[in-house]
Amino acid sequence: MASKSLIFVGLCLAYMATWSQISAQNNNNVLFETINFLRRGQADVELENYDNNVILDSEYDFIVVGAGTAGCALAARLSENPQWRVLLLEAGGPERLVMDVPIVAHFLQLGEMNWKYRTQPSDHACLAMNNNRCNWPRGKVMGGSSVLNYMMYTRGNRRDYDRWEALGNPGWSFKDVLPYFKKYEGSSVPDAEEDYVGRNGPVKVSYVNWRSKIAEAFVDAAQQDGLKYRDYNGRIQNGVAFLHTTTRNSTRWSSNRAYLYPLKGKRSNLHVRKNALVTKVLIDPQTKTAYGIMVQTEGRMQKILARKEVIVSAGAINTPQLLMLSGVGPAKHLREVGIKPLADLAVGYNLQDHTAPAVTFTTNATSLKFEDFSDPTLINRFNRMEGPYGSPGGCEAIAFWDLDHERDEDGWPDIELFLVGGSMSSNPAISRAFGLKKSIYDTLFAEIEDKSLNAFMIFPMILRPKSRGRIMLKSSDPFKYPLIHANYFAHPYDVDISVRGLLKAISLMEQRGMEAINAKLWEKKIPTCKQHPYKSWAYWACYVRHFTFTIYHYSGTAKMGPKSDRAAVVDHRLRVHGIKNLRVADASIMPEIMSGHPNGPVFMIAEKAADMIKQDHGFIQ
Repeated sequence: MASKSLIFVGLCLAYMATWSQISAQNNNNVLFETINFLRRGQADVELENYDNNVILDSEYDFIVVGAGTAGCALAARLSENPQWRVLLLEAGGPERLVMDVPIVAHFLQLGEMNWKYRTQPSDHACLAMNNNRCNWPRGKVMGGSSVLNYMMYTRGNRRDYDRWEALGNPGWSFKDVLPYFKKYEGSSVPDAEEDYVGRNGPVKVSYVNWRSKIAEAFVDAAQQDGLKYRDYNGRIQNGVAFLHTTTRNSTRWSSNRAYLYPLKGKRSNLHVRKNALVTKVLIDPQTKTAYGIMVQTEGRMQKILARKEVIVSAGAINTPQLLMLSGVGPAKHLREVGIKPLADLAVGYNLQDHTAPAVTFTTNATSLKFEDFSDPTLINRFNRMEGPYGSPGGCEAIAFWDLDHERDEDGWPDIELFLVGGSMSSNPAISRAFGLKKSIYDTLFAEIEDKSLNAFMIFPMILRPKSRGRIMLKSSDPFKYPLIHANYFAHPYDVDISVRGLLKAISLMEQRGMEAINAKLWEKKIPTCKQHPYKSWAYWACYVRHFTFTIYHYSGTAKMGPKSDRAAVVDHRLRVHGIKNLRVADASIMPEIMSGHPNGPVFMIAEKAADMIKQDHGFIQ
């Protein structure tokens, strides 16, 4: 709990540090606003504490492993049947209000609410990172990565889901999944397309009540480049917009806040246990039926049985790890680590992610700087549900291009550019979160910090990568982290489209919108790319291989597909092939990563999974 407390204390100290510089009247205002913030936080603590009084049963109808984006939604939906007893298990601790202040998203990766995974060393990617290993954050907290992420809300493209169905997954076309998007969305985006948006769901989606001049310049420049301003979550994705976020009133709206907070103290058939690490799914080797789990909680190992199903929603790293620890996975690999295979499936394969080699620009417009957030008026504005504290890690605007078909207004985008209104040096947590080598930081970014320059970043995010990685067990010990082979840029397309996206970002500086804020490329060269002529294609390819910034979209490691697909782990109803009463519902099941940020689609997967489970057990038609 220490690091969470330090973050909170740090914020409070930042406010108080400036008290001596302001009037006594303002002193009183800041004190009042800080107390108001503490009261809001205490209300959340009291909700979280409801779970502390639960005494676990020895048996439940459904056990959901992982209280992340999918798990919270699933547990809430399954417990709508008062006859079903549902247990939700989370390895991490409670969510706190300080985690839900959007601007502090960077800092959360430094605390114990992050699993702090790292990829295996690479000689062709992550070259700017310590030991050539990319940091892979994952939420270890109630709400999972919906508490750790940058709250960027996108659905992807309709063709993504039509493609899923074409791969042998009936019921997953866009027309089939659209009702589930609309079911969970509680959007207040005023210009969203009404035929496509949900207004009354639990997951709040909104614009941020604050915009910088840099974001406005980006939106202008993208339109001058030919894009239309539009609802990119509507009928057509290609376009530019200020960011849709999973926030409401300048506060992060996690899966935990959306689905579980309204139920606290009101639904006795739903039990939630925090700080509970599931180490194994129990499977009868004769009948190949899942019947419970082993869980480490309160300092001891417990066996808990499931009358109906075990549902694994632990995310694209922990889900394959748990399946393999339970005997479900590649038989040869399992035997190598001393585990008896029960189902020979391609668990851990098909790993996908989105990367984005951030490009830095200077400007004469005011950018976000860490020291500015000690302004004591900002907590006042946050409590009034507006101001820069509501900016999700500084992410402000987003644009989608189909670079292969730029004249096709309704194309299938292959690159996304998103704007962050600060630089790598504007916040001490950013470079630490990415794990940048000090030599790289000092050469490229230290001058921005030393001279307190105004700067911003554009991240060109590849949307449909062709490289595939793998999750493997390090050993049969459930407390040992798995091996993450990201395999970035194994396919040459991924380097090519990354460079093209980077060049698109740079080209926006030629548009009037960016010229109006005197935006210029920050022309510092990577020393280890000096063998290539500066700004040549080869130089930018080298740049891409250095700044392999993950956007935290790990997916695909328990692929959905028909039994005839040797790479498939679950069927179209998310049932594990060859094992009864065991399902997976999270980003692991994506056969191909969708063209955007997957937090929203994971909510959709959970909502659809809940209905399928209810159908299979006769609760709904």
